Amino acid sequence: MNRALRNPLIYIVFVLPAFLLFLAFFIYPIFTAFDNSFTSWNGISKDVKYIGLDNYVTALNDDAFWKAVRNNVYFILFSCLIQVPIIVVFSLLIASVKRLKGMYKTAVFAPSIMSTAVIGILWGFIYNPDFGLMNEMLGLVGIEPIYWLSDRKWAMIAILITNAWQWTGFYIVMVLAAILSIPKELDEAAAIDGATGVQRATQITLPLIMPIISVVIMLSIAGAMKAADIILVMTKGGPAGSTDVMATYMIRYAITSFKHGFGNSIAVLIFLFTIIVTVLYQVLIARRNERIEY
Repeated sequence: MNRALRNPLIYIVFVLPAFLLFLAFFIYPIFTAFDNSFTSWNGISKDVKYIGLDNYVTALNDDAFWKAVRNNVYFILFSCLIQVPIIVVFSLLIASVKRLKGMYKTAVFAPSIMSTAVIGILWGFIYNPDFGLMNEMLGLVGIEPIYWLSDRKWAMIAILITNAWQWTGFYIVMVLAAILSIPKELDEAAAIDGATGVQRATQITLPLIMPIISVVIMLSIAGAMKAADIILVMTKGGPAGSTDVMATYMIRYAITSFKHGFGNSIAVLIFLFTIIVTVLYQVLIARRNERIEY
C-alpha cells in the first residue's frame, strides 16, 4: 500500500478525471467565449464572421451598458457596506443566545435554500402597490403607497433588499461558525477583567473573525457580479432598464436577440471587471486580515 502511494501515477489517475472536467467545463468555455467575442455570430448559423473589436466598442459606447455597470456597483456597495455589517451583527446576536440557537440558525439559513423563482414571486406580492405587506407597513406611519417594482427610483432598491434577504442567512451561518470556534477562555478572561459585551465583541471577537468576514465580502462581490436570476424573475431589467446589470444585459443580447458574439464580449467584460475588483480588494484590504491567530 505504501509503495503504491509513493507512485506519482496513482495521484495522476485520481486527479485526471477532475482536471479533464475542469478543462472541459471551465477553461474551454472561457477561451471559446473570448474567441466568439470577436465575431458577429448569432449562436445558430455556421457562418462566423470576425469583426475585430467592434463588439467591445459598441458595448463601451452604449449608455445602457454603463447603466448596467452602475447597477453592479450598487450591488457591490450594498453588499459590502450594508449587508455585511448586518450579517456580523446578527451573527454576534445569535452566538450570544443561550437557548434555541439551532432554531435561529435554521430560520436565517432557510431563504438561501429556496428557489430564486419562489423568492421573486413571494417578494413580488410583498411589493404589490395595492395589497403588499411593504406598503401596508408604510401606510401605518402615513406614507403613501410606493410602486416598488415599476418606479425607476425604487426598483433597484427593491431588488437589493430581496437579494440581501435571500443570501444574508447563508453568510450568517459562515460567520457564526467562525465565532463559535473562538476559544471560550478568551471571552471569559475578558469578562473577568471587566469588559462589557460590546467591548468583547468589538475588541476580541471581531478581530478574530476578520478572515472569514473577508471571505464573506469576496463571496458577496462575486454574487453581485453574477446577479441575474432574481432580476429576471422580478423585473426583467425594467422599468426602462433601471434594474439591468451586466449579466442581464448580456442575456438579453446573447439569448433573446441572438447576438451571441456581442453577448460573449459582455461576458468577457464581466470577467475582466470581476478580476479587477477582486484583485483590488485582495491588495488593499484582504491581506491585512490574513495573519490573525488566537
